[in-house]
Amino acid sequence: MFEFEIEAMDERSGARAGKLHTPHGIIHTPIFAPVGTQATVKALRPSDLRELGSELLLSNTYHLYLRPGDRLIRDLGGLHSFMGWDRPILTDSGGFQVFSLSKRRKLDDDGVTFRSHLDGSSHRFTPEKCIEIQENLGADIIMVLDECPPPDDHDYVRESLARTHSWAERCLVRHKTSDQALFGIVQGGIFPDLREASAKYLTALDFPGYAIGGLSVGESKKDMYATLDVLDPLLPQSKPRYLMGVGAADDLVNGVLRGIDIFDCVLPTRLARHGAAMVTGGRLNMSNGQFAHDPEPIDPNCTCYTCSHFSRAYIRHLVKANEILGHILLSMHNVHFLIDLVRKLRSAVFTGDVGHFAEKFLQNYERIEPDSILL
Repeated sequence: MFEFEIEAMDERSGARAGKLHTPHGIIHTPIFAPVGTQATVKALRPSDLRELGSELLLSNTYHLYLRPGDRLIRDLGGLHSFMGWDRPILTDSGGFQVFSLSKRRKLDDDGVTFRSHLDGSSHRFTPEKCIEIQENLGADIIMVLDECPPPDDHDYVRESLARTHSWAERCLVRHKTSDQALFGIVQGGIFPDLREASAKYLTALDFPGYAIGGLSVGESKKDMYATLDVLDPLLPQSKPRYLMGVGAADDLVNGVLRGIDIFDCVLPTRLARHGAAMVTGGRLNMSNGQFAHDPEPIDPNCTCYTCSHFSRAYIRHLVKANEILGHILLSMHNVHFLIDLVRKLRSAVFTGDVGHFAEKFLQNYERIEPDSILL
């Protein structure tokens, strides 16, 4: 039911193009997955996402467990039916949200007890519980429970790895559904020795895919890329690789060059809600006065619905007036921008031109006028 096939590889980098077969369709990699935290990608309908070419969405176990509840979603036919999405879905384990959103939590080797950020009620996640929740949600790809420690505390990260690895084994034992692929999550902060230890431990467990966690959490881009360089030769070539929570355009390009197949992030829709447009040169603050009379589309080379129908002046008007349509149109554009970027990277792998494409893109990135960049 799950099969990952590599169709092409770049001879001068780790970039590759592949297909991941799932019960709800084929995922062509590399791919960017928009995030539908609450079973919806903010400001976009499922039909919008289909038109944008999205082949994979991500939803959040922590949030859906708290509201409306994983059992309710199960009883209503699972997440695909609940949200009206017939293509693949990935759910994370909720571990990151437990550690980032819950200020009052108690961690032990068995699991973590935490307070809901919604009403303060007490809850407990164990590896077994997280698998149960994700089975109820019914996503195609699910994640083990892991701890996401501070990336730069070697002693603590080393201690947390033992817990994360134990939890991964317990998730494997509990996971019984053949129509869901359970991915392991490699941790280890920014430390090469710990990343290597985590990769070796988890690959020995033979998960069908591997996620890379604990990046894009405050470390420098240099450290992020160095960590990916360490992991590229250590993770199995035959298994898909998922870089969790990364969505800046330059990070996608650099990630693909280092063998990453799947990306996800809330960034494109979050930026849209703040009036920012993602473009080849970086980001445009659409509330900027210089766009007030500008008849050009956000990006003259973009083929998305927004750029095909509306001017920068109109988008600026919507942003300044705080109209919902502004959020919708910017979300469409930003999601399209990232999906299209990764699609072009995939095509460049087949033609053997991915290195040149990446170099040209990165040279132009964030070279727009300073007063147009979102600060």
